[in-house]
Parts: sequence; structure tokens; C-alpha cells
Amino acid sequence: MEAPQTPELQEIRHLRKRYNLTQSQLAKLAGVSQSLIAKIEAGTVDPTFSHAKRILESLHGLSREREPKAEQLITSKIISVPKNEPLYWAIRKMKSHGISQMPVTWGGSIVGMISESSIIEKMAEGASPARIQAKDAMDEAPPVIVKTTPLVAVTELLRHSPLVVVAENGKPKGVITKADILRKLM
Repeated sequence: MEAPQTPELQEIRHLRKRYNLTQSQLAKLAGVSQSLIAKIEAGTVDPTFSHAKRILESLHGLSREREPKAEQLITSKIISVPKNEPLYWAIRKMKSHGISQMPVTWGGSIVGMISESSIIEKMAEGASPARIQAKDAMDEAPPVIVKTTPLVAVTELLRHSPLVVVAENGKPKGVITKADILRKLM
């Protein structure tokens, strides 16, 4: 009779294979025997809580170590617009670089963000791109992260913002957009 397994225990084989580990390698990493790993994966043994915890923590630790970080996704050239720049020039810059949003800067800091949507919204209100400045059409500043931020956190931020800024010692070093994430997946 097979021992009943929790969903986490059923993940062990899947996670082990995802990280290209043999049962022996996982056993060594977790400090348990290879035969215990084999029996858990076969569903023939119900491990002690402490053994299951060590095995799963070892696998999840590998997940965190191997997960891509912001520094692997970054576009280091930041195309931005000063807040006092005419909106018309911001539009030209976006079109010439083939981007749909960009940070708005002032004094070396990112103070906002301008996007196709924010520009269209301003124009719908009757504003002329030649008569207003970038600051008049900007939205709030995008999130700022460090280069070691894991991919899962970056993607969560990108659900709510079209881009994130990667900074080091408070200075912007690059940006990550949804397109950068898709490029990484390819």
C-alpha cells in the first residue's frame, strides 16, 4: 500500500528533475539517504516532518539561487526625458527609439513616467503636445529595485507598472520592461 503524500511531497521528483539533480545529489544536498528520496518519489514511504522539510527547503533554496535576477534582464541604456522638455520632443524620442513609455527625470533622479497612454489622455483633454511639458503628462514614478531582485518580484511589479527602474546606490542603472521579460523567456 502506498503512503499518502501531500502536494509538496509530490513535487519533489518534478523539482529534482527541473534542477537536473539525481536522487543521490538531492540526498547529499538535503542530508538524507538516496533510498529515502527514491521511496518518497515512489510514494512508498511517509517521511518524517524534519526529513521532508530539509528536502523541500533544499529544493526551494536552489529555486531562489537559480532564479534570474534583475541584473540579467536589465536594459542598461535608459532613454528618458527631462520634466521640462516639451511633450512634442518626448513623443519624438519615444517614436525614434521604438518605445511606448519612458522615465521622466530631473536632476539625475527619476521623478515620473510618461507613456503613450498618458500622452493620449492629455491630448483627449485638449492639451497640445507643442504647448505643454513632459511633466504635465507624466504619471507617478515607476518602481525602483536593486539588481538582485528576483524575477518573480520583477514580474509582479510589471503587472502594475509598464517598467521598473534598476538602481545601484540610489542611481538609476537601467530599466526592465514587459518586453525585456518576454525576450528573456525566448
